[in-house]
Amino acid sequence: MAIDMIPPPDAPAFLAVNGWGGATVLPLAGDASFRRYFRVVDGARSAVLMDAPPPHEDPRPFLAVARWLTERGFGAPAIHAADEERGLVLIEDFGDDRMREAIDADPQVAMSLYANAVDVLVALRAHPAGDWRPYDRAELQREAALLVEWYCPALGLTVDADGYVAAWDAVLAHATYDRAVTVLRDYHVENLMLVGASRSLGLLDFQDALAGHAAYDLVSLLQDARRDVDPELETAMLARYRDVTGEGEAFLRAYHVLGAQRNAKIIGIFTRLWKRDGKARYPSLCPRVWTYLERDLAQPELAPVAAWFDANIPPHLRGDPLALSER
Repeated sequence: MAIDMIPPPDAPAFLAVNGWGGATVLPLAGDASFRRYFRVVDGARSAVLMDAPPPHEDPRPFLAVARWLTERGFGAPAIHAADEERGLVLIEDFGDDRMREAIDADPQVAMSLYANAVDVLVALRAHPAGDWRPYDRAELQREAALLVEWYCPALGLTVDADGYVAAWDAVLAHATYDRAVTVLRDYHVENLMLVGASRSLGLLDFQDALAGHAAYDLVSLLQDARRDVDPELETAMLARYRDVTGEGEAFLRAYHVLGAQRNAKIIGIFTRLWKRDGKARYPSLCPRVWTYLERDLAQPELAPVAAWFDANIPPHLRGDPLALSER
């Protein structure tokens, strides 16, 4: 699925009625979904136009989570205007200073920027979850199954699908929680903006938020599918989070179980983006995700899932599915 970065035909009328008539509309980004983003420039002011076209997309979850975050003092973009039926939303422009590029340009700032991102998660857990769907065992199983549904067929592997479900059932008890928090689900450095002179964290891509375990977003941050995170940094940030929150070994076990689950899901999603949607850049990210997954599988609490992988996906078939399928 190629991303067409021509503004939607309804955009000029939407902008005009909301005080941005005649503004210049520039392509900004597409993502792994049908959503597209454009920068709207009118003299000295700018905003971002999100195009979330029905029926493939629905902007209402984004609007609901953005308002929930803003009301609690978190750095979601302000909503300038919205047309929910057409899927058009005009939001605050956070600029171009992403945490990803800031770290790439100056690795010395990595520790402090990651610490700030961890501190936002500490603050987030202080609030009861919003009125979102639960991130329960059924949802975790459905997501983990994406690896079996997409990665394994791409490599011609016939695997024990029932055994896969049973293996996850044996470990997901470690990921139960007494009190749900809002889980943003894609909390990583490419969705964290450094805003203004204070470089406060601006949050993006949170429309799929659920009510679940506090460890999940920490995994998203510290086992990042799009950049290598040094194991020493991961350990330091886990320690920072646990020192502040008082979380013990049970939290650490949940972190590794949710890490394995998330990484299995991502491998499945990246393969699907290639096979179904024609986005051939995503399979090349899978080797990094396999590295994280195997690191989690080495933990004792993941033994049943690790055993399934050993029996069903040999090490030489754990990597870039596109490259492996061409051998």
